[in-house]
Amino acid sequence: MKIIIAGAGDVGFHLAKLLSYESQDTYIIDFDGEKLNYINNHLDVITKKGDATSISLLKEVGVGNADLLLAVTESQNTNFTISVIGKSLGAKKTIARINNPEFLKNDEIDFKSFGVDFMISPEELAADEIKMLLNQSSFNDTVTFENGLFNVMGTTLDYKSPLLDMSVKDAKDTFTNVDFITIAIKREGVSQTIIPRGDTEYKLNDQVYFSVPHYSVDALYPIVGKEHLNIKNVMILGGSSIGSKTARNLCKDNFKVKLIEKVKEKSLSLAEELHNTLLINGDGRDIELLEEENIREMDAFVAVTGDSETNIMSCLVAKSKGVKKTIALVENMDYINISQTIGINTLINKKLIAASSIFRHIRKGEILALANLHNIDAEVFEYEVLPNAKVTKKPIKELRFPRDAVFGGIIRDGKALMSFGDFQINPGDKAIVFCLPEAISTVEDLFR
Repeated sequence: MKIIIAGAGDVGFHLAKLLSYESQDTYIIDFDGEKLNYINNHLDVITKKGDATSISLLKEVGVGNADLLLAVTESQNTNFTISVIGKSLGAKKTIARINNPEFLKNDEIDFKSFGVDFMISPEELAADEIKMLLNQSSFNDTVTFENGLFNVMGTTLDYKSPLLDMSVKDAKDTFTNVDFITIAIKREGVSQTIIPRGDTEYKLNDQVYFSVPHYSVDALYPIVGKEHLNIKNVMILGGSSIGSKTARNLCKDNFKVKLIEKVKEKSLSLAEELHNTLLINGDGRDIELLEEENIREMDAFVAVTGDSETNIMSCLVAKSKGVKKTIALVENMDYINISQTIGINTLINKKLIAASSIFRHIRKGEILALANLHNIDAEVFEYEVLPNAKVTKKPIKELRFPRDAVFGGIIRDGKALMSFGDFQINPGDKAIVFCLPEAISTVEDLFR
């Protein structure tokens, strides 16, 4: 697959990094020679210095033969221009990174007719993820499929969980009134992700990921030793685009939101824009300010400034003041795996979220959705099962499904079905699959 990435910033670099692991034919274009030199020294991709809106340059890198053109520079207008030119020159599919959420929700303009096949907003995706994490408050990672018919939910097991020292099979036999599939376990101090089998045991401080149909979500809480937190009062640190979008999303759902912004002009502007949000002009690192604004009465604290360290430290302060749920935005991918170690509920990274949204256009098979989980190097797919796909030929237990992948459930005719060994997958089903990188090509083949 030939993929051209315009823009070597955070999103472009992360996409190039993921693609370089998979031996895709990847090109990346940017003005910044330093960024390109860094990429050349670390990734197996082809770099080109220059203006990605240049027709001659796009022709030079073979955009006419490109399967996918990703325009992910910092400029929305530039990304639109690149997509339109690239499509006109023969690119099969174009994706543009945008900042204006109106474009995502507008049905009056057919952007495909201009040459933009898909649009993504990393900030909008991050804000949506924060809202979802607050709604499933006791879990530190949540991915929903088909409007919540199935949910992949991650949490750390503490001493309150009845699952401790049980095997996966024993848990299934014990909690017969709750439908769930354990799809992955990340053990404390162990880098490798465990795809659990029947004899795999749950241990203290395991980060466990479950696939749960909508009707069993509430029943899962006592099994993992958690209570459903009723989150209504939320404090947001940082009036960035993610902060303002999150405030807007939460207010629509009747959350009570306070937003702290350090820059006075920006806080005044946001106050005019966000009518249902209480805007506070001040430095969120100031503990006295947090105390004055009743941080101890907050149910959740969300830090989304442009500085990862500020976000992490302020969340730790909030946690020390008794805030139940903390979420920090971080730019450094290496931080993602340490959230549980340092005591923050969830660290999110907009590059990773954007890459998940884009990657479903790269994978083979009829993929309806794709997501990355925060603490592990793996992907969760939602496949539409095609007629004559290999997965329809035999029951699951006879498919020779790779050990590094597991079915998380099946959606058939709008109903959530559990996918155990005797289950027969049919054409038209929607299958949720958890997959480690080494098994992706095998799984893709089974769905073709």
